[in-house]
Parts: sequence; structure tokens; C-alpha cells
Amino acid sequence: MNSLGFDKAPSQTRVVVAMSGGVDSSVVAAMLKEEGYDVIGITLQLYDHGAAVNKKGACCAGQDIHDARRVAESINIPHYVLNYQDRFKQSVIDDFVDTYLQGQTPIPCVKCNQSVKFKDLLGTARDLGADALATGHYVQRKVGDSRSEMHRAVDPDRDQSYFLFATTQDQLDFLRFPLGGMKKAATRELATKYGLVVKDKPDSQDICFVPTGNYAAVIEKYRPGALDSGEIVDLRGNVLGTHDGIINFTIGQRRGIGVSAADPLYVVKVDAESKRVFVGPKEALDCVRFEIREANWLLSEIPDTGLSALVKMRSAQKAVPARICKTDTRTAIVELETPYAAVAPGQACVAYDGERVLGGGWIAKTELRSIV
Repeated sequence: MNSLGFDKAPSQTRVVVAMSGGVDSSVVAAMLKEEGYDVIGITLQLYDHGAAVNKKGACCAGQDIHDARRVAESINIPHYVLNYQDRFKQSVIDDFVDTYLQGQTPIPCVKCNQSVKFKDLLGTARDLGADALATGHYVQRKVGDSRSEMHRAVDPDRDQSYFLFATTQDQLDFLRFPLGGMKKAATRELATKYGLVVKDKPDSQDICFVPTGNYAAVIEKYRPGALDSGEIVDLRGNVLGTHDGIINFTIGQRRGIGVSAADPLYVVKVDAESKRVFVGPKEALDCVRFEIREANWLLSEIPDTGLSALVKMRSAQKAVPARICKTDTRTAIVELETPYAAVAPGQACVAYDGERVLGGGWIAKTELRSIV
């Protein structure tokens, strides 16, 4: 077996590497080339980069495409740039905008992995006769008793498993993540060893198609009228003030609400239909039960009696105990052992068994302690 798990020589194994122009994917391409694999680099042009071209920490910008091309030239591999702008707008940007307009909080990076990268790009890799698609994500793919498994990265500070919960079993079988067992510092050292021009390039920070960080401006651009005003009300419906668009609010938000009170107020609910933002005390945010939809599971089945697991409702949070009861193949009810604050519709709930990723889904209906 070679290092990617194929029973043949690296030179007989074709690998497409998704090259974003950053240090991680560049190191993956250089590593595999050094090991003797038949490597092809592909970079996706996903949006009209415009002002993001020279922005530090941007992702998928014009400079990134240029950097990926220079890396490919330096390690002597073929490199192609594919224009996926239309697909990216339909699958990621439109979903981002519409989710905000529904009063929810989207995660476009998950949608991008779920659709464009691990669906469209993976299909392109297969069309090129590749045995695998390799990426620079920090997550581990391990071979279990009967199937491929996804596990958290060795480096907990870099782990990206939360953002990859929607990876299907078929996709996981084809994917490889060479950096999952490494620390970020080691990746930087390899970039220096290989003499890559991106060795000191900063990591991407913001959403790639929102280079200024101004979400509202992007949403208004695609959906004129998105900043329609509405009422800010307490949990009993009493009007406390007005706002300039529900897209400026997210569950759990405390600052920038725009109304004053004797005690701190938090955004508890956003009602897109009435354009009302409900605010209340911190304890009103406590959630004990919620529904997830469009679920994806990386285990053979969830027992009819339910499944005990650790779950994360935000990427940076600590996983907490819960019981997951499947209602059908694509929906489930998650019951938390203890109340958790600010569970936001539109975010993802990802389930773990220790280090293994079991799957997850998109948070939909939540049950709070408050009357809302």
C-alpha cells in the first residue's frame, strides 16, 4: 500500500490536488509530488474577486490563483484554473443571502465544501482519471472495519471537521487529507523546505466573497430591499425600538442591538416574516432541544432508540453531550443533556464519538426556555 492507501506505486496513482493558493494546499501538492505521485493541481475561480485581489487573508481571490499557478510551476506539475463562478453563486452566495433573509445565520464554507468542492470538483477529478482528490483541510480520514471514517485533526486548534460534516460516504472514500495528522507549524516548515513562494502567506480569515467583512452590503447588492426596517420587541411583543434590517442580527447577539435597558438584552429570535427582532435576558437563550434537517451520517445507521453523542453547534465551541433521535433519513431531533445558550438556526450541529465524526445536519427549529 502506498501512503494514500492504494495497492500500487505512487507513480501509478493519479491525485488531483485542490490548490487554493494558500500554504496548506500548496504543501499537499509538493508533498505528493515529492513522494512520486502523478499530481494535477486545480484551482477554482469562484467569484468576481475585485477588491479582494490584494487583501491579506482573503481566500479564492485573484492573487490566490496567481500564487497557486506559481507553486505548480515551481514543483513542476500541470495546473488548471476552472471557472466555477456560476455554480458558486447558485450554490453558495445565493444560499448565504437567502439564509440571512430567513432570519438565520449561514455557514457558507460548509455549503462550498458540500456543493462546489466535494461535488463538482470531485466529479472533475474523476473525469481526469484520478484515484483521489486531496485537499489541505485539517481532518483525518481513517479506514474502519467496513468503511472510511472521518476523524478530528491531530492539531485541535486547526481541526476543520465541523465544516466537513456534510461530506458523504462516497466522497470520503475518494478524498485524502494529508495534513490531518500534522501540526500547522510543521506545515509551515515543509513550505520552507520546499521553497514555496507562499510559505509566509497568512491564513484566510473572512468569507471569501465578503472581502470587507460587510455582510449587509453584499446581501443588499444581491437582494435590494434586504435592509427593510422593522420592530425590536421584548418577549411579550412590546415594542422597544426599530431596526434597519434583520440581516444585522443573529441569535445571542448583545452589542449593537440599538435599544437601551436596565439589564443586558440579547437577540433571542429573528422573525423574517414579521421583520421583528425579539430580545430578552440571557437565560432566555437556553436551548434544550432542536431539530436538524438535511442530515448526513457517516455511520451505518442510527438505532431507532436513538444515539448518544457529543455535539457541537458552533465550530469553536466545546462538544457537549446529547441524544440524537432520527425522525427520518434526513431529519433528527437533538436533545441536550444540559441547556446550551444561543443555538442558532442556519448553523450546523455536528456529532462526534470521541474523535470520530458521525455526521450532522442544519439546525432548524429550536425549543427555548422562553415563551418565544
